[in-house]
Amino acid sequence: MDEDYRPGRFLLTGSANVLTLPRVADSLAGRMETIRLLPLARAEIAGKPPTFLERLFTGKLRGDRKAVIGDDLVRLVLLGGFPEAVSRESERRRQDWARSYLTSVLIRDLRDIAEIEKLTELPKFVRLLAEHSGQLVNYSQFGSSINVSYKTGQRYVALLEQVFLVATLQPWYTNALKRIAKTPKLHFLDSGLLTTARGLSFDRVKTDRDVFGTLLESFVFSEVLKLMTGSDLRLTPYHFRDQQMREVDIVLERDDGMIVGIEIKASATVKSGDFGGLRTLAEVCKEQFAYGVVLYDSTDLVPFGDKLAAVPLSALWS
Repeated sequence: MDEDYRPGRFLLTGSANVLTLPRVADSLAGRMETIRLLPLARAEIAGKPPTFLERLFTGKLRGDRKAVIGDDLVRLVLLGGFPEAVSRESERRRQDWARSYLTSVLIRDLRDIAEIEKLTELPKFVRLLAEHSGQLVNYSQFGSSINVSYKTGQRYVALLEQVFLVATLQPWYTNALKRIAKTPKLHFLDSGLLTTARGLSFDRVKTDRDVFGTLLESFVFSEVLKLMTGSDLRLTPYHFRDQQMREVDIVLERDDGMIVGIEIKASATVKSGDFGGLRTLAEVCKEQFAYGVVLYDSTDLVPFGDKLAAVPLSALWS
């Protein structure tokens, strides 16, 4: 490599973060570029160049008469973004692949990067995390599920982040607001794996909007992360929640300090009260607040005041 610096001659790939492997002696600093490849975004699958983030910061979003809604949206969320799963036509075949992938990651990849004293308990641990995807992290509760300590539960979550199964979303806060929750949120990085880990089916999810809502939030979070990797914008994702339980599911801060907020609803209707968290965020950010949206299961863009609107979920990829 040192004799010929042409890029792309060597590719080191894997389902774990290679920089965290204990047997990697050389970091290759300055000679290697790390590219984090998440599962496919819906825009990639649809073959459309994504513009959602740029439009969000400029407030130039629009409705979508061809938006994916209702049962079709449920099916899309349950697919996830792994090519091997997306290409399989039946739900059973997709879930068979997802179970096999989870087993391989938990038994093989985690063993390669760390000493796990309760390796056989990890599927139970991951199932509990799946039940709490989209919620605030509680390491004590996670650890107690397999009789380990708070710190061990925290370590296990960090290891699952290293194999790109989950991600923790840090809280956004400012000195202007003293009473803000400063606990991170947990999300699965693929809604298809999340569905399989929870043992859910299309028939169950389509009749339970609460269950669908938790899957949808992690799906949107993952989509936003994917769009960030393909955008020229330099963004940092957060979540926001104050002591009055006013919250914003995703807060994006641009490198110049401008802020946008994204709230996610599984409903086909949106009311003024759904914008409570976004309004609080806007009041705190003042001129740094660029725009806020509630993504919902419909086709129409509906304004809800200055720099606020309800926007179809399909805006993420249409």
